[in-house]
Amino acid sequence: MAKTVTRSGGSGTTSPALLASLDPLLREWLPRQRWFAGKGRPVTGFSLVAATELLPAGSRLGLYHLLLRAHQPDSAGDRYQLLIGVREALPPRLAPALIGHVTQGPLAGRTVYDALYDTRPTELLLEALRSRARIGALRCERDPEQEIRSGLVPRLMTAEQSNSSVVYGDTFILKLFRRVAPGVNPDLELPLALAREGCPRVPAPTAWMETEVDGESYVLGVLQPYVQGATDGWELALRELAKGEDFVAEARALGRATAEVHGALARALPTATLGPAQIQPMVDGMVVRLEAAAQAVPALRPYAPALRTAFTALADLAAEGHTWTAQRVHGDLHLGQCLRAPSGEWSLIDFEGEPARPPAERRMAQPAVRDVAGMLRSFDYAAHSCERPAPGWAHACRAAYCSGYAEAAGRDPRTDPVLLRAFETDKAVYEVVYEARHRPDWLPVPLSAIHRLASPDLP
Repeated sequence: MAKTVTRSGGSGTTSPALLASLDPLLREWLPRQRWFAGKGRPVTGFSLVAATELLPAGSRLGLYHLLLRAHQPDSAGDRYQLLIGVREALPPRLAPALIGHVTQGPLAGRTVYDALYDTRPTELLLEALRSRARIGALRCERDPEQEIRSGLVPRLMTAEQSNSSVVYGDTFILKLFRRVAPGVNPDLELPLALAREGCPRVPAPTAWMETEVDGESYVLGVLQPYVQGATDGWELALRELAKGEDFVAEARALGRATAEVHGALARALPTATLGPAQIQPMVDGMVVRLEAAAQAVPALRPYAPALRTAFTALADLAAEGHTWTAQRVHGDLHLGQCLRAPSGEWSLIDFEGEPARPPAERRMAQPAVRDVAGMLRSFDYAAHSCERPAPGWAHACRAAYCSGYAEAAGRDPRTDPVLLRAFETDKAVYEVVYEARHRPDWLPVPLSAIHRLASPDLP
């Protein structure tokens, strides 16, 4: 029977021993995971936020749900969600899930592993969501209008980055957040709001898992319908590029879908008006990010003065009395966050926002053009990712996307060029820093955009 071993500040005697037994293994394993955010800095220790025993560790298969804080230099300590399986030995099929062999503490002599690779633990998660289970501090909620059948075969998706996802049959997909923070998670908040608004462009949450620790709530995972046979926009764009085909019709349809989602969000949630008092701090942040990026990446420095004008022009326009509407947005929109169903319909997914930004910032109302700028940058990336040259491909996609957006929204993002240029420049500056740090071979992609955005005659 499942039980809560401890909670933050608890006095249980099991939890310190459990954490001590796992500590040396997790220090090696955690930084190697694609979803670990603190790469490049050593893990100096862990503290337990919460631990729930889902299956007894003394049985053939033990199972723990853990929330851990990973301590690193120059970090407040990110919190991570782990599902730890415990076995005497791993069968060959679970070799990729190995965390290590425990040599001390209550699990000494046993093998621990990432249980999301294992069928039985992931079946248990679906059953907990289906039955609205309460397991220790964990609680599951669901939409009573949607049926969750038992017996669906789970499989872990291996192409994940910041989170992990399990597909059940071809019916549902469970997204488990790896790095978690207390408070409202927009990846649940926004799809629920869109479902209430009747927006068909975003799969409505079927069920979700939460916990509360020391008065703070955490969203741990969201179950949504799985769009069977869907292709994500990035894969589809690269496929068309490889065949020498254009992507104009799809880009236009994707623009319409984006505008429909923005319209539904504006109806479902509060909007705000941005004047000089709101725009100036936004511009200041863009300038600070540009200056930090120029210090970090020397190749950016010659462009910095011209790029700064993209931001100051926005502040100048606000000072003249111009205002803009801010609303909730996707926050990290690109081709990989879009799914095209076999019917040809586009859906938007993954409303978590940019993982590097604080949760409160991700939930702020912003101009909808921020999402548009992210998608325009994504077309550039796709064009540069193809081995065969594709002159004009990205430009045609960008134009079609904006035209499609205008068809659904009644306004074309290009009619506000100062705002669009500011957000696209801010995104390209972010990309320069990211590529310089993580993928130097890709640095020419955002630098080519920087060259264009720094031009006084922006096309």
